[in-house]
Amino acid sequence: MSSVVDVRPARRGGYASRGGGSGQLAGTGGLLRLALRRDRVLMPVWVVVVAGIVLAMPGSLEGFYGTAAERADAMASMNANSSMRALYGPVFGDSIGALAAWRIGCYAGVLAAVMSLVIVVRHTREEEETGRQEMLSAAVVGRRAPLTAALLAACVANAAVGLLIAVGLAGRGTGGALALGLGVGGVGMLFAGLAAVVAQCAESARLAKGITAGALGAAFALRAAGDAGTAGGSSALTWASPLGWQENLRAYAGERWWVLLAFAAAIVVQGCVAYGLAGRRDVGMGFLPTRPGPARGSLATAGGLAWRLQRGALGAWTAAFLVAGVVFGGMASGAADIVGDNENARDVVERLGGQSGLTDAFLATMTGLFGMLAALYAVTSVLRLHGEETSQRAEPVLAGAVGRLRWAAGHLAVAFGGSVLLMTAAGLGLAAGHGEDAGAVLGACLAQLPAVWVLGGVAVLLAGAFPTAAPAAWGVVGVCLAIGWIGPVLELPQVVMDLSPFGHLPKLPGSAMSWPPLVLLTVLAVVLVTAGLAGLRRRDMTG
Repeated sequence: MSSVVDVRPARRGGYASRGGGSGQLAGTGGLLRLALRRDRVLMPVWVVVVAGIVLAMPGSLEGFYGTAAERADAMASMNANSSMRALYGPVFGDSIGALAAWRIGCYAGVLAAVMSLVIVVRHTREEEETGRQEMLSAAVVGRRAPLTAALLAACVANAAVGLLIAVGLAGRGTGGALALGLGVGGVGMLFAGLAAVVAQCAESARLAKGITAGALGAAFALRAAGDAGTAGGSSALTWASPLGWQENLRAYAGERWWVLLAFAAAIVVQGCVAYGLAGRRDVGMGFLPTRPGPARGSLATAGGLAWRLQRGALGAWTAAFLVAGVVFGGMASGAADIVGDNENARDVVERLGGQSGLTDAFLATMTGLFGMLAALYAVTSVLRLHGEETSQRAEPVLAGAVGRLRWAAGHLAVAFGGSVLLMTAAGLGLAAGHGEDAGAVLGACLAQLPAVWVLGGVAVLLAGAFPTAAPAAWGVVGVCLAIGWIGPVLELPQVVMDLSPFGHLPKLPGSAMSWPPLVLLTVLAVVLVTAGLAGLRRRDMTG
């Protein structure tokens, strides 16, 4: 006799599975294997990038601060500069390991947090949004199995990052290496738990990622504000941030192992909250429902719909660029104090941002950073097209008197026009904070746009002509960010630096303006967008 799977509605919605397995966690192993298989490329890339950046830092710092006296000098000057403490935190020791933990520890934690929130939201809310979770729930799958599998997948990724860091830096001190690895992995798991809670509340993966990323930004701001005001990591604002907990582990500087208890307690509490919420809602539903409403005014057009969908995100990005511009602009005049008399550090800053004065070099570095962040926004906004298509929300729009190109044009106008708005806000903020050369600073920010548009064009090409490969746009922009961020510090070959469109831009302000690279990059962006739209027009829409 054939077996029968009994699928019955559970209390308060969702599904309870019986037959071949029972309990709230039935099917967790199979879902975990499925998640690891789906992320067999994405997860290893994240792990290698996060761990690789940490492992590369000690070697580069040895070239800057070769003697104990230079390291002690650097420690004193960094701790005396409130702007540097805001960026990286205080330095707790003058060994190479302590300097590496200071320089890259916080940012490695941020990357681990981003990796974790992407993994958890991808295998929880995104599965429900696409309808795959409802299909899986018809089999022997417990109510809390998907959430458990997602958290375990994030745990595997963070454990791999922590293990690589601990093993790779063990030669510089086992205790410090273990503390740094556990700190980075702990931050990742804490935001994995937060993403699990938010995924139960939000009805869309986009909103879940946005809320969790906003919490990560707030955590960084709290740590920066606390460290700027107080040296030694003792500020209440620093302790209010998980990134401050990682900092206060003090890797390679008299480790405080008890800080790990704060990570463990927070992760357990978040897990309990997420599991409690998961058992009290229907599949596909959330505790923060979307607000339905009639299409009125400009919303009745394709461009108006794209603007309504993306205006909130664009407003948040613009405000962040403006505020960050003011902060970094105020730091520009103290660039010489940041590097002091260390010629190696001075050379690195100049290579990052140009060959004129240190102030111009610092401003050029900041404009390049804003440009790379604006590229992230452009790719995110472009890929909203792909999201609308795969979620089948595009079909009702295209069923009316709206052509594909007109539909796509609305989203692309927000993506490319929004990048102009972001760089303008950054330029105005830098000029206001610096107080000098407003025109030159604003022009330097706008000069980043052709490179931003090229990466946006790559996203258009992939989403339009090769929709199954659309997520690869994140890989392209990630490689360019890594090249621009750590390439000059590690002195990568010029052929590698040229792989990023940002490597072809003039170093402004300070250097002479060069128009040919800007024109060529703009033309390349137009070609990529045209090819992507041509592919979108000719292919079938995906479901």
